[in-house]
Amino acid sequence: MKTPGIIRGISLAIVLTSTLTAQYAELQPVPPVSFPAQTDSNSPAFWNDGELVLFNSTGDGPIRSSGSDQFNLGNSQPVVLGSSIHRPYWIESTSTDEDGTILAWYHHEPPGVCHAAGLTAPEIGALMSKDGGKSFIDLGIVLESGYPADCSSQNGYFAGGHGDFSVVLNQSRSYFYFLFSNYGGPPEEQGVAVARLPFYRRYTPIGAVEKFYDGRWQELGIGGRVTPIFRATVDWQRPDTDSFWGPSVHWNPYLGKYVMLINRSCCSPGWPQEGIYISYNSSLSNPAGWSVPEKILDGGWWYPQVLGRGAFETDSVSRRIARLYVNGISSWRIVFHK
Repeated sequence: MKTPGIIRGISLAIVLTSTLTAQYAELQPVPPVSFPAQTDSNSPAFWNDGELVLFNSTGDGPIRSSGSDQFNLGNSQPVVLGSSIHRPYWIESTSTDEDGTILAWYHHEPPGVCHAAGLTAPEIGALMSKDGGKSFIDLGIVLESGYPADCSSQNGYFAGGHGDFSVVLNQSRSYFYFLFSNYGGPPEEQGVAVARLPFYRRYTPIGAVEKFYDGRWQELGIGGRVTPIFRATVDWQRPDTDSFWGPSVHWNPYLGKYVMLINRSCCSPGWPQEGIYISYNSSLSNPAGWSVPEKILDGGWWYPQVLGRGAFETDSVSRRIARLYVNGISSWRIVFHK
């Protein structure tokens, strides 16, 4: 993953009301609070036996913390992963089944993709836990690019691949939707893409994920093509990449919509953070329904996400008011307005 270096200047911005989306988000400064462990990705959360459980991930492996709420997290311990060749890995999304089984999805960076260039090409895999997320079984890779790695890529990190994502279960509990970053292949396929997994295949996901391409869910999760919902303006192989990436998505019952927070990299070498943006959609089954991203923060670090403040609110379900975290630190609360 991409550990940020110097923090660029951050200026507070209130999102203007869109004539198309009819809602907006307001950021209000609050005393800062930090996640309990180092953060280098989206940090998913879920409730287990009355406690909030949070995963923070780096290349050294995910850390599980728990507590009464997001302001009282502790008991931090490394996650135990059973037999798996998919290391290093970062847990980026979770979901809890009715029987307490924890499903999780991870970003994996295979070693040795581009030895001389020091680049990799990420993949997305699935996990399952029967002990509240203390240990996991690897269910395998479910999303992988079909294009060869381009070791001449000049973004500094990736030679292609799929990664930096969110997984959200739709309201009818029929599909899990993956919103992920596609870093390779033809320029017209690069950007933020979408795939889905039938709910009934959640324990046997290999071969069951469908990528959205050319208006249909018609491409295989392993090797298939994609049509981005937000296409890269300048592709990831160039040093002056201009693209959205790293979506964090939650269902917002107050708005009755899904909300995406997303990074934008532009327009010089080193993966610089131009800003953080927000987008809305009423239905995950309609990839074209996402509103035009609107900026809420200039510059800053990577990995924006919300964490709901109420009981049973998480990073994937949050109501009108939540804490906004960026790279594991919350200096704002985010208030949604209809």
